[in-house]
Amino acid sequence: MASNKKIVDEVPGWIRVFEDGTVDRTWTGTPEMEPLLKPVSPHEEFINGVAVRDQIIDPKTGLAVRIYVPEMKNNVQSKAKIPLILHLHGGGYCICQPDWSLYYHFNTRLVSSVQAVLVSVYFRLAPEHRLPVAVEDSYTALLWLRANARGELSDEWLTSYADFNRVFLVGDSSGGNLVHQVAARAGFDDIEPLKLRGGIAIQPGFISDKPSKSYLEIPENPLSTREMMKKFTSLAVPIGSTGEHPIVWPIGPQAPPLTTLKLPPMLVVVAEMDLLRDYQLEYCEEMKKAGKEVEVFHE
Repeated sequence: MASNKKIVDEVPGWIRVFEDGTVDRTWTGTPEMEPLLKPVSPHEEFINGVAVRDQIIDPKTGLAVRIYVPEMKNNVQSKAKIPLILHLHGGGYCICQPDWSLYYHFNTRLVSSVQAVLVSVYFRLAPEHRLPVAVEDSYTALLWLRANARGELSDEWLTSYADFNRVFLVGDSSGGNLVHQVAARAGFDDIEPLKLRGGIAIQPGFISDKPSKSYLEIPENPLSTREMMKKFTSLAVPIGSTGEHPIVWPIGPQAPPLTTLKLPPMLVVVAEMDLLRDYQLEYCEEMKKAGKEVEVFHE
């Protein structure tokens, strides 16, 4: 998108913020990345064993979800319901959408291979909608699932396929932070008859103002730089907040003690060459100290 407006903030390649408050997220980086960022249209017919539909769940805000259902394999005769995944995408709370090609292909493979329904949230993005809006929208999606489980709403795909007794939260990068936040909030709420069985945080975007060893020493790559992480954080947190904000650093001094939270079992996927690796491992250690059930998958 061409514009003569003055840029006041940006993450090169990803996002430009103009002086009038508008935002341009047109990809301006390497052409090799562009195919992964292209939206994939929903299709209610099964393609490669998966059907996909977009659904508005809150007309007031325009909040929507993308629903994936697999073509039933072993459950055709028994009519058994299958697990339900609430997916929260990454992107530093500022970029990405559930319909991007990279998420479409990841999610279609996931629901087909594990035979699960997956609901991915189009939560509102920062800096137009700074934190905690992403958490609020993600939790609204969980409450929408609850309303369907209670019969207050009746989404045909959910009522036909989903087992509301087997609900899992899955999120990558900053979506992993949202997994923690949604799980923590659900622990203080009545989400019956939903049963939250676990959370999976894939290379969660935990970060602190205090640099870790991995953050300082692991080599950067074009899609993961220290400056990029700092900038996304500054654009996402409320104005006046720091990198110690409890959503980006859930074990810091501003966050509620882990011992006070009721959390489901958590799986944290950690990559050896991730700049945020040590923050992720520190989170896992603090979870264990607090008596929480957490497993680390270190790749």
